Amino acid sequence: MTKEKPSDLKPDNVLLKIKKVSICGTDLHAYKGKQPFFTYPRILGHEVSAEIVTVGSEVEGLKVGDKCTVEPYRNLVADQAVRKGKTNCGSSLTVLGVHEDGAMQEYITYKASHVHLTNGLDDDQISLIEPLAIAAHAVDRAGLIAADTVLVVGAGPIGIGVVANARLMGVKIAVLDLVQNRLDFVNNKFPEVETILLSEDLDKQLRTVFEGELPTVIFDATGSKRSMENSFNLVTHGGTIVFVGLFVGAVSFDNPNFHRKEITLKASRNATASDFKKVINLLRSGDINTEELITHRIAFDQMKDNFDTLYQADQNLIKAVVNF
Repeated sequence: MTKEKPSDLKPDNVLLKIKKVSICGTDLHAYKGKQPFFTYPRILGHEVSAEIVTVGSEVEGLKVGDKCTVEPYRNLVADQAVRKGKTNCGSSLTVLGVHEDGAMQEYITYKASHVHLTNGLDDDQISLIEPLAIAAHAVDRAGLIAADTVLVVGAGPIGIGVVANARLMGVKIAVLDLVQNRLDFVNNKFPEVETILLSEDLDKQLRTVFEGELPTVIFDATGSKRSMENSFNLVTHGGTIVFVGLFVGAVSFDNPNFHRKEITLKASRNATASDFKKVINLLRSGDINTEELITHRIAFDQMKDNFDTLYQADQNLIKAVVNF
């Protein structure tokens, strides 16, 4: 991505003025050089709030001044998965700000087909659509029904997004984390959701919360090998596990336990256009409320001097946003 002038615009592209970019865990790892899927140098940023400045000659349905976000996943080849509608996990998928330069710059050009209109929403809301869409996709993958009981492991932004989406299904939810202040945030944001601080007697904690039973669905949003492998012990017989986070390495589990419980194991990667549209509608209706999710703000021209503060535990970071 470059600061292309309108005259350089391809017919099917739009020129976007970046308004805000939210920072995710991927960005934090990448900044420290610990993101294994990156090649460097790289411009970060894929959680975008923008305004359309110019539209290409072939673009329809978008106009100058429209607010928007971008679907930051691009498939270089329309392979078998893409043809089946799995645009979130094609074999040639590239991600804005990960595999190609991202949105932490004043202007970017982007293909109009991957731009979602967000008129009526404020820039804070718009910058959170992409992580909320990832959470919405994970919830859809689980196939929740009202009788399900749900454990969300990891009270970071994606875990919180899973809670925000899953609660609309009317299910009982508990959130598990190692950090009390994140659980406190969940308590304040979603009073009806139970919170569990990890202890050595986790099985007892879960059975207390779920009235003597174990959860039917577990979303693990930690990206922790230990946590993900332990989920096989925490889910009930006939239950479902959805891995939202990931790490580099192998997940191991006891096959007799997996077989005995007849566990359904699913991965959830990125989001689709329908997930973006769903979240935009939920934000417009007020069914998802993003107030207080953004705990830190950094001016674009002060990012170099302040980015390191986001790693400090005493900052109680939930979500940070870069203001342009």
